[in-house]
Formats: sequence, C-alpha cells, structure tokens
Amino acid sequence: MIPVYGFSGANVAVLGLGRSGLATARALRAGDATPICWDDNPAAREAAEGEGFTCRDLHKQGGFDDVASLIVSPGIPHLYPTPNPVVRAALDAGVPVDNDIGLFFRSVATSQWDNFERIPQIVAVTGSNGKSTTVALLHHILESAGKEVQMAGNIGRGVLDIDPPGDGGIVVLELSSYQTELARSMTPDVAVFTNLSPDHLDRHAGLGGYFAAKRRLFAEGGPDRAVIGVDEDEGVFLAGQLSMGAADDRVIRVSSGRKLAGVGWNVFARKGFLSEYRKGRQAGSIDLRQMTGLPGAHNHQNACAAYAAARTLGLAPRMIEGALETYPGLPHRSQTIAEVDGVRFVNDSKATNVDSAVKALSAFKKVRWICGGLEKDGGLEALKGQTGNVQKAYVIGREAANFAMQLDVEAEVCGDMARAVEQAIADAQEGETVLLAPAAASFDQYDSFEKRGDDFIAEVEKRLK
Repeated sequence: MIPVYGFSGANVAVLGLGRSGLATARALRAGDATPICWDDNPAAREAAEGEGFTCRDLHKQGGFDDVASLIVSPGIPHLYPTPNPVVRAALDAGVPVDNDIGLFFRSVATSQWDNFERIPQIVAVTGSNGKSTTVALLHHILESAGKEVQMAGNIGRGVLDIDPPGDGGIVVLELSSYQTELARSMTPDVAVFTNLSPDHLDRHAGLGGYFAAKRRLFAEGGPDRAVIGVDEDEGVFLAGQLSMGAADDRVIRVSSGRKLAGVGWNVFARKGFLSEYRKGRQAGSIDLRQMTGLPGAHNHQNACAAYAAARTLGLAPRMIEGALETYPGLPHRSQTIAEVDGVRFVNDSKATNVDSAVKALSAFKKVRWICGGLEKDGGLEALKGQTGNVQKAYVIGREAANFAMQLDVEAEVCGDMARAVEQAIADAQEGETVLLAPAAASFDQYDSFEKRGDDFIAEVEKRLK
C-alpha cells in the first residue's frame, strides 16, 4: 500500500467505493487521514463500513463543511455530460477535487528514497487503444530483465494498493482519460501516448476534450522522456509541442506502418520489422512476424511503444527482443484460444470501439467476424471500407439487426454469443480466423468485456470438444 501523505488529521471524502475507492480509503487511513466515504449503492457502503470506514451522505447540506478534499472514482463524471451532484456540491463549497492518481503521485516518493542508490521510476501509458497491451508488454520486458517492477492503474492493482517501490524499482501505470483529466498531480519519469481515436466522447464533450484529457499527462506532468505515437494528427501535434527541435531525443516518435525519418529518436514497424533510429542511424531491429503474442500492425505499434519505453530505462535491444518472443499476450486482446483443422479462434473482446476493431480485423487475412453490442458515439461509419478481410459477420447484441444493417459485408443476425459461435464454426474453412472483435461496448448483454470474452471462449471450447 502507498500511504497518502499531506492530509494527516484531516477529513477526506471518498466518492465511489469500488476497487479504487476502497483502496484510496485504506491509503488515506494509513497516512493518518480520516476517510469520509459515500457510494449510492447500499452494498458498497456496507462493505466500507465493514472495514471500519465512516459513511456520510455527501448529497446533504453541509456535507463538505469539515472536508479537506474530495477523491472521486474514475467512472463518476465531474464535468460532462453533467457533474455528479456530490462533485458539484464539493466544487460549490470550494473543496478541491482529485483522484487516486493525483494522490499516488504526491505520495509515492518518500524520504526513504534519499537512501536509494537508484531512484524508483514511474512510467505512465495513455491513449485510446493498446494501453493495456503496452503496459503488460513493458512489464514483461522489465521482469524478464530482472527488474523490480509493478503494474497498476487500469490494469492489475489500484495505484494506491501496490507496494512502495524499492531501490531501482519501476512502476508501470495504465491511465485512462477519466484518470488523467482529473488528477491534480502527475509527474511520471516516462509518459507514453499510444494513439487516438474517438471514444468516451460524451464524457469529454467531444474529441477535442478527449484529446485534452490525454494531453494533460504530458503538459501537466513534464516527463523526462515522452514516447508518442504519431500515426494520427493529434500525436504529431503533441510530439511537436513537447520537442525543442528535430534532434531533441527527449521525445521518441513511434509509428506502425511507415518509416520515420530525421535526426531525432524514432521507433517504427514496417512489414513486421521493428526498427530504431537515433541521429539518423539504425540502433536496433527486431523481426516481429513470428511473435504469436503480438499479431497485426496494431500490436506492432504496441511493441514499438513498449520497446521505446524500455530503451529509455536502459535496456539493450537484444534483451528486449528476447522478452518480446516470450510475451504470451493478454486475455481478451488478440488472444488466440484455439486452432483446430486450420481454423484459428481469436478473442479480442477488448476491441470495444470501431478503431480497435478495424485494427483487429486487419491482423488476419480471412475472418469470420463476431461483432455487435452497445454502439458508442460516432456510430459505425468508420468501419466502411475497412472490412475487406471479412468473409461474413455474425452479429450479437440487443440491437443486432440495426448493427448488421450498418455493415458493408454479408451479415447474419445471431443475437447471442452461442448462436454466433455455432454459425461461425459451421461456415469456417481452413485458413480462416473466427474473431470476436465487437466494435461496441458489452453492457447490453454483459457486465464487462471480460465476461463477453469468457462467454466466447466457453462457447468455442464447448463446440470443439
């Protein structure tokens, strides 16, 4: 646990008592603060009270009279589409609003670090797609190199729930736009921006607000090194804002699909080969084509980002290459679950938006595509012209018929996962891939993308026995 400092003897309100909220309350108590907790869910309040925390209805008049700060869980809106009433009450009362990420960065460094030979380092990764894979891949690389490393944030444990990093320790964080938008303190040593595509637009009042939330990690934090994916205009703009000139190697530009030229520090992947260039000269090269845990151009982009971050931390190219070869992949992210009679079955349930689904589809030559669910803002227009590898789509979800009508490929309305898997298996030929890449959220039929992916795996395994 990372005890939270700076609130000794003070009352600190905690709104939202899920994983991060309860971890925050525990860390505040460990730092000698008094957490005042609230969640609209009675069961969540009961769990908190079971750990000895005080719960107070913060909606009521005077709820913030003796409160030093309000700490908000990521899923709770503080501005758009409308502020949560408790957040608005805190702001009206002049009470600062923060989140667990802000508390982490203000508390992780302690006087004990003065005695370390090597100061711990924090790597923070944000972007639209590939964050989890990039974080897990970097964690795997560092662990393979014998480093003391932990991953947290949107993946693994809550940021305040990890162990304090020791001498030379490294913490790798996955940060969503919900987290970067609100945190009052962000000071990573290395910050990574993977890419940008439309997502969470209602929460950020449009694409500009969404990008602004991501950008805060770099503008507010001032990392020593920044790894920036430059395959979209926003990444090019961000890299330009951070760089002091063409040769400024504090900014590492990353691309998948095109060669990056110039005298700066560049890492890119083309035709399955990763290349590193510094000062116009090649410094490293890795063949990614046979690495089963990293299929497709989108995963090659993730590999470039993780490689670049590992290089900033002092690892040699050959050491990184060995770790990439043994990376097993993450559940629900381009996860190969079976290969039978020449048909491959891949679970990419995490492809919850159109951009991530397009990238998943491009990774395989002939696809039986299981898709559908709760559409996100922006619709499915961006899928058109991107489905050339699809032999047929099998659509699930409560609005499966409407979803299928928007596709530019042959589509069968299946409704549920069992029917979709059954039909895809019946139609699949040798050399094809049955791919779950929904291009939609899961919440119309499942509690999470993990539950959806688990259902896909279970249905496949049932029929392949």
